[in-house]
Amino acid sequence: MVPNVLGFMKYGLPEDVEPLVLEGRHSEAERRLEDLIKSAEGDYRRRLEFELDRLRRWPLQYPYSEEDAYNIASRRIRGLSRDEFLELLSSGCVDHVKLDGRIRIFERFLPNMVWLCPTLKERYEEENGVRAKAKEALRERAREVMAGEARPLTFRVRAELRIRGDAVPKGERIRIWLPLPRRSALHPEVRVLSHSGEPYISSEDHPQRTAYFETTQSGDGAAAWVEYEVEVVPKAPNTEQESDLDGEPQPHHLAERIPHITFLEELRGTVRSLIEGIDDPLERARRVWDWVIDHTTYTYVHDYALFDNISWFAFQRRRGDCGVQAILLITMLRLAGIPARWQSGWYANPVRWGMHDWAQLYVEPMGWIYVDPSFGHPRDGEEWRRDFYFGGIEGYRLAFNSEISHPFDPPKEHFRSDPVDSQRGEAEWDGGNLYYDEMDAKLEILEVRRT
Repeated sequence: MVPNVLGFMKYGLPEDVEPLVLEGRHSEAERRLEDLIKSAEGDYRRRLEFELDRLRRWPLQYPYSEEDAYNIASRRIRGLSRDEFLELLSSGCVDHVKLDGRIRIFERFLPNMVWLCPTLKERYEEENGVRAKAKEALRERAREVMAGEARPLTFRVRAELRIRGDAVPKGERIRIWLPLPRRSALHPEVRVLSHSGEPYISSEDHPQRTAYFETTQSGDGAAAWVEYEVEVVPKAPNTEQESDLDGEPQPHHLAERIPHITFLEELRGTVRSLIEGIDDPLERARRVWDWVIDHTTYTYVHDYALFDNISWFAFQRRRGDCGVQAILLITMLRLAGIPARWQSGWYANPVRWGMHDWAQLYVEPMGWIYVDPSFGHPRDGEEWRRDFYFGGIEGYRLAFNSEISHPFDPPKEHFRSDPVDSQRGEAEWDGGNLYYDEMDAKLEILEVRRT
């Protein structure tokens, strides 16, 4: 059985607590949970403690009042009136929740508003032209890969995580985990060049690989950093995987993984209708892929820790970010009898880089192939994306993870800020987890060269 830091989610909430949480009556829910925790034990206690921890994260993810959000949006969307904003809010174009009777707006509501209501796009003022330059670099790189002209790239990267001075009392021990690329077909060579302190580096094939540091909080905070080089091998679609570093599929690549990869009946029915009468595994996979591409819209989402079931959210709401779409795809592929697994880290476009998630599926004789649903959407008329990202990868990637919700080595003692993925780093002290508002994480691409 593959370890799962969210295994306790097999327990539901008590009948008198769940409605309070769903209705946004969080102060009442907190008081009830604190009472229940006193007598709870084992994984059930862990489940209640996790819910209490989650309740305290919602205000951080939904920081704006209606007035705050309107003021932000009106500066970026030409001619936006208050009445139009309220209409967008009531129609579902402005992501919001109700917390203790007050409407609170999602921190990244603005780009979501434009994606969910695309008629706003022509009035939306982009901040800069870097996104367009990055897209052009990606198109050219993908063209090289499809033409057989792309060589592997070597990236030199520095990752750092810094704890703020007021987050923890001076003199306390700080534990920090920084993600590292796993050795794989994508990354046949990974070399740690330098680092702060004396970190413990987990095995090169660990499902969520990290460099682990222990340090001490000073008056200015605490920090850890690591610098490494990693080779990244591109792959054209419709080609066999030449490396054996990705291994063979295992039983868990066809199994549920509580709580986010679950085989609910509506999902089963949809997959059954997609693959009926199709025996070829690759064609089955393509049917599932096309359904996900055609039925989901890219949007930002709140922290994965706040979801009860990511695949079900994506299936019901037909939207989500890269990881949400990847988890939906993995779930549906497994239901279709296709081994599938997670892959995530960073999209390392030298022009503009950021955190990113995608997936892999296994079919004979091709082996493990890459599938990236959020990049596979044929946005802005780029029809090449749908076929390229079903099996291909451009090589602008840093892949730290091959599984969701896997414990680190060594494991965290407290709840993780992200109990699903591992991309920017995690930290804790004896008093608890250190959340994103108590730290600053940074990843820099220092150099890119052709191998």
